Amino acid sequence: MANRISIEQMTYPNDHRGYVIEPVGFDAIPYQKNVHMALTEPGHIRGNHYHLRGHEIAVVMGPALFRYREEPDGAVQDLNIAPGEAYRLRIPPGVAHAFQNPGQVPMMIIAFNTEVHDPANPDVVRDVLID
Repeated sequence: MANRISIEQMTYPNDHRGYVIEPVGFDAIPYQKNVHMALTEPGHIRGNHYHLRGHEIAVVMGPALFRYREEPDGAVQDLNIAPGEAYRLRIPPGVAHAFQNPGQVPMMIIAFNTEVHDPANPDVVRDVLID
């Protein structure tokens, strides 16, 4: 059976100071070897790739279009994330994914991966889902 993506809408406390999100649970922390945060300006795209080995956990704060393609059928799916909504995405190896900011404010992504970022031996293969 193929690995499947997991999509979880997150709730988080917020008040006049802002908000707090716990991007990964204590069970996943020991397996993470890379973490990065990206603020993406309106109209721009991140991703358009899949990982060969790494399992990725990405927390996305909208506005965002998240597009992915799972095997074995290769069907492309879209998830529209409204401004202020947050989703946790668990993306296994081989699942192509991309993020686009369709809004008017920055999109935030915090991503964790079980593989070390190594430019000499990249874990990503380009796979364009959003032009």
